[in-house]
Amino acid sequence: MKPACQPDPGPGPISPQRAAALARLALQGIGREYPNQPAAVLRSARDLLSPAVLHPAFFGCYDWHSAVHGHWMLVRLLRICPGLPNAAEVRARLSAHLTATNLKTEAAYFEPAEHRGFERMYGWAWMLRLAAELKSWNDPDARQWAKNVALLERRLVALTQGYLPRLTHPVRTGVHGNTAFALAQMLDYARTVGDAGLEQMLVARARHYYLADRNYPVGYEPSGEDFLSPGLNEADLMRRVLPRAKFSRWLNDFIPGLRTGDLERWAQPAQVSDLSDGRLIHLAGLNLSRAWVLRGVMSVLTVTDSRQAPLAAAASAHEAAGLSHVFSGNYAGEHWLATFAVYLVTRTGV
Repeated sequence: MKPACQPDPGPGPISPQRAAALARLALQGIGREYPNQPAAVLRSARDLLSPAVLHPAFFGCYDWHSAVHGHWMLVRLLRICPGLPNAAEVRARLSAHLTATNLKTEAAYFEPAEHRGFERMYGWAWMLRLAAELKSWNDPDARQWAKNVALLERRLVALTQGYLPRLTHPVRTGVHGNTAFALAQMLDYARTVGDAGLEQMLVARARHYYLADRNYPVGYEPSGEDFLSPGLNEADLMRRVLPRAKFSRWLNDFIPGLRTGDLERWAQPAQVSDLSDGRLIHLAGLNLSRAWVLRGVMSVLTVTDSRQAPLAAAASAHEAAGLSHVFSGNYAGEHWLATFAVYLVTRTGV
């Protein structure tokens, strides 16, 4: 019998068969060039190149950020699941994509001024999450892949350090531009790799953007195409930034109703009306991301905290709703939802 794959960290297993099925979704996506939604500025007709030429490592999965986090998901499953049935295929595909030559081209893409805002900051955050995963794994292939991505990694860290001091106000959206989501991912990266300078900047910017926030309007969520909760992702960031006791007090002021167990519209999962619509399917991702940030908040509260029970109930409801749509049979969701599922069930970031 093959051993269960153990989330790292986390209390429960993900079966090798389930992990293999999730991996297959990413394998089907990272090598699929079309359909594709480019997000680049065209400087001239010379920039009209195919996705695979522009982004030889991350051309699949419909868009660059989904390709990046699809690669992260495969690395994550390899790392935590020694019994992964399709491990050989996963390693071969990662080795084919994460070459030194491919990653050099990816890093060079960010050199022109017109491209320095490409995938800012969502794609950057997932790229640094991938780098952190590779650097956390004592594996020969992972060490080589980490070496290959280092140039792109350093480029994105430098772009982040140049951008954040100029970002006067945080972006409070439920889609890619959300500042709190990116800062949380990048903070985990900085702490994993021991980049104290980046960590200090991220903590300072988070405090600048969010420390004074009070009485968050929960009733305004979700917007119709959200895959992130602006309010909950803010809380997920601040639990990384503030000491436990101070975060608890901040949370009381940020969501006063939670003191009496009232999560308002965060208590129930969002309803997904059309699994084939590339934007409406975002709400399935919202349910998954809400579940992981709710659990993240729970992880820093004391076990006797009265807020634990409503948070746990909401997290369980969102997890069940989100996981039910991962294998939809439609590429609109299947090119990215598996990543959110793996992030959740393997307790990433907690």
